[in-house]
Amino acid sequence: MKIKPVRRIKLRLSPALPPDGRAFYFLGFTLQLLLPSFTLSVIPLLESNQDKQTAMVMNKEKRTEIFTRLRDANPHPETELEFTSPYELLVAVTLSAQATDVSVNKATRKLFPVANTPEKMVALGEEGLKEYIKTIGLFNSKAKNVAKMAELLIERHGGEVPDNREDLVALPGVGRKTANVVLNTAFKQIAMAVDTHIFRVSNRTKIAPGKNVDEVEARLIRLVPKEFLMDAHHWLILHGRYTCVARKPKCGACMIEDLCEFKQKTSD
Repeated sequence: MKIKPVRRIKLRLSPALPPDGRAFYFLGFTLQLLLPSFTLSVIPLLESNQDKQTAMVMNKEKRTEIFTRLRDANPHPETELEFTSPYELLVAVTLSAQATDVSVNKATRKLFPVANTPEKMVALGEEGLKEYIKTIGLFNSKAKNVAKMAELLIERHGGEVPDNREDLVALPGVGRKTANVVLNTAFKQIAMAVDTHIFRVSNRTKIAPGKNVDEVEARLIRLVPKEFLMDAHHWLILHGRYTCVARKPKCGACMIEDLCEFKQKTSD
């Protein structure tokens, strides 16, 4: 039997076609060359760049189911920082930068009975404050910021914590994330404080992937169904802290494993 040689043909495939689509196209083309009766048929998996983006990210139905499950498991999520007033929350969140909530709570349990208002904090002073928070990382700079913050709250806002982002971020030691926590938790405003946990969960699951915290925040606000927006920050941070942990996510114990689009799932 004489086998007829097959010509080598270079194929130029569109970059818009995903790797699995390219493989399918190449297989079909090869079969057509070897078997003349084979009809080449390519299924257009993605017809445009917009379709490609849609296919790469999670859809609305999945997001709704994810947050429905998180809400069912924890209907009234709360921050793990201990506080009884907007000022105490503002101080606690400021102290929590690069520190655990557990370490902050240990310090504020002794601090707040002594200084739980801007006026009392000014009376305590920066050096006095250090004695209460010296077990927390970066306590020197934090003491300076909290002491100055108390002075400005009295000077600019009559000793009250402002309920808007512009005034909050103008305070020493208060960035956008801290402001968003205060707005959401103390004043019940829709705001998304993207920390390391929320950034990780949003990207792993594909709920709201982004290259930086600003992108993730904007996409969460846009993509999370409205009925879940108020508490979404708490659900995501708790999920990232206890289940979707940094080194090895506990996929086997995850209530949204079947909806998550993370490819390297674990069996734990």
